[in-house]
Amino acid sequence: MQFFGGSATTEASLLPAAPPGTGAGGPGNNAHMLYIFNRAGVCLLYREWNRPLRTLDQQQDHKLMFGLLFSLRSFTAKIDPTVVEKGNLGVPLLPGQGCSFYSFKTNTYQLNFMETPSGIKLILITHPKTGDQREPLKHIYNLYVEYVVKNPLYVPGTPIQCDLFTKNLDQYVRTLI
Repeated sequence: MQFFGGSATTEASLLPAAPPGTGAGGPGNNAHMLYIFNRAGVCLLYREWNRPLRTLDQQQDHKLMFGLLFSLRSFTAKIDPTVVEKGNLGVPLLPGQGCSFYSFKTNTYQLNFMETPSGIKLILITHPKTGDQREPLKHIYNLYVEYVVKNPLYVPGTPIQCDLFTKNLDQYVRTLI
């Protein structure tokens, strides 16, 4: 992101070196963390593969992540240049309402976001040099549907404790790294 002048080469030099498999056009994504939230903000699943530093307890981390998503969705809807009626900033949006964002990038990570029509929110934190992660997020959602939603023993709205889902999720993420 460039705000006040400078060049793209300066920005690129501030980024950490790309991990193996994340070269331009490469298949890797070097996933760090995955969050799955339901419509009410309950964290159904949290997985981490590469998180070197933990500064918050897990519950506080989940609240902050959901709050960030809530604020970003509200903000993007508020500044949408294609809609005349903006509504109030901070008012909850229905799934699919307003414009949406897919990702944002900092110098140390990239947050990739997908929201389904049912209100399920998937957040994949990756290395900042990874490309578009919409297809991997769709694949992860398909795994969620196959192993969690279709599971007759799963109670909707409760944390996911399905070994088949986490096993297939971990296996899929390993193919991307």
